[in-house]
Amino acid sequence: MPSTKVPTSDPAEAGMPALARARPFGWFLVIAGGIAWLASFTLVLERLHLYTNPDSNLSCDFNSWISCGEVMKTPEAAILGFPNPLIGVVAFAVVVTLGMVLLAGARLARWFWIAFQVGITAGMGLVGWFWFTAVYTLAILCPYCMVVWAMMIPIFVWTTVRNINHGVIAAPPALKKFLNDWAWIVVGLLYLATLASIFFKFMYLIIGTSA
Repeated sequence: MPSTKVPTSDPAEAGMPALARARPFGWFLVIAGGIAWLASFTLVLERLHLYTNPDSNLSCDFNSWISCGEVMKTPEAAILGFPNPLIGVVAFAVVVTLGMVLLAGARLARWFWIAFQVGITAGMGLVGWFWFTAVYTLAILCPYCMVVWAMMIPIFVWTTVRNINHGVIAAPPALKKFLNDWAWIVVGLLYLATLASIFFKFMYLIIGTSA
């Protein structure tokens, strides 16, 4: 399904997908980054509540395998020595701020976009590690964490598409055209792969039969 091209006031952005352009991309970062920030901040509040009430049930505790509280009690929940959600609170604040800067009409240097791409790529790698750990090591799902995963996937894909279109990342024309036309399909496939991994791992619990 090729992406829809819409008119733009910037000739340099002509022919680019909408989300590769400054203002739509800015709105996208504000919305997706804002949702991920809220999920991260909520996890921080829940973690503080768990510190003061270790035996309490959190708002995201549903059962033995869908429980933020159970995840927070594991060493993997603080890989740098402090709660992982604090990383998200800081990182997604940067994402939202960048979106607002773009909406204000600012033009940023190439070095900044390279640094942002490196940060987003590292964040995607970290989310991949969190996904693997939650599903295959801990076998416990954290709902708010999954909200962060869901936002990080399109942020990573569209940041990459944006940077390829603006020459920040060198890419052959065929790859550029493919990503421009099929970026949302790539996002959808990543969502599908994530959901499939969760379903098959927890199938015996989801459908109530032995795997």
